[in-house]
Amino acid sequence: MEERRSPYREHDPAISRILDANLDRAREGLRIIEEWCRFGLNHSEMSDECKQLRQELASWHDAELRAARDTPEDIGTELSHSQEEQRTSIEQLLQVNLSRVEEALRVLEEYGKLYQPKMGAASKQIRYRVYTLESSLLSYHRHQQLRESPLYLVTSPSEELFGIVEAALQGGLTLFQYRDKEADDTVVLSIAQKLRQMCHYYGALLIMNDRVDLAVATDADGVHLGQQDIPIALARQMLGQKRLIGRSTTNPDEMQRAIAEGADYIGVGPVYETPTKAGREAAGLEYVRYAAENCPIPWFAIGGIDTNNINEVLSAGAQRVAVVRTIMQSEQPTLVTQYLLSQITRAQNLRRLEAHSP
Repeated sequence: MEERRSPYREHDPAISRILDANLDRAREGLRIIEEWCRFGLNHSEMSDECKQLRQELASWHDAELRAARDTPEDIGTELSHSQEEQRTSIEQLLQVNLSRVEEALRVLEEYGKLYQPKMGAASKQIRYRVYTLESSLLSYHRHQQLRESPLYLVTSPSEELFGIVEAALQGGLTLFQYRDKEADDTVVLSIAQKLRQMCHYYGALLIMNDRVDLAVATDADGVHLGQQDIPIALARQMLGQKRLIGRSTTNPDEMQRAIAEGADYIGVGPVYETPTKAGREAAGLEYVRYAAENCPIPWFAIGGIDTNNINEVLSAGAQRVAVVRTIMQSEQPTLVTQYLLSQITRAQNLRRLEAHSP
């Protein structure tokens, strides 16, 4: 590597300290992300990308910069924020560290120009690669959690909304949709923001019903669209690749169209007649059986499913179930959630046994 000389020699000690601190910050953040890619996701490609990025930064972190370090005199070591003392979910941990890496790389890009122009250019290219890594990582994390969520709660308006949702989360729920078609946008936005905080705490996914704009505004994990809502392609353009998009379907044609348009998951139903979809004819168990044989993406049987008929739906081939009234109108949401999850798990175990039986 060619000799590095700053045109502003009088600033070299300060510039060197800035570069040293931000190289450390970027490399440490990447290592934290790499550990989750490796051990949490078992994703070799993203893990290798983190490692390669760290090594490229290390090539710039030479003895000259390290020699400028003066930790005892660094006033920044005593500065902290209360939010730094806790993490409420893996997603938050990843997002915080990705942001830290990106900020450090922007500093390296600018101050690196004073130290060595090639360092500024290299930091810029690494920053773009981290943006790509961020999109891939957060998208993969959400898709993985979606696949691993067998129960999906769709809320209905209730004065006890927060208590019911939290009780369900305590029972093991990891995915729910906030749905309120009657409330004003300001009310929906306020409630959704509180639900988002709750999701962070319990490590659950929050999906907004219908409204892509509110999904973006609340940093929700995705949006669920009905057949009369905006096209999936437009929703994807507004949401980006990191968030999930679901689509309600009532027949095989709608299912195949949703898959072709890029839905991340679909609802299959209504399996039974339900007041939530008043006047809509039930799709029945036949559609559930069709989905079990033909749907390559995650799908949730929905519509009139409760503790009395869930096993019929599971026997028809459903591996994931969405409910509304069964939990929202229950006097014991935690116990009902646990029961539904136990029945789904039991059906999954029976399928595994049957698959391996001679």
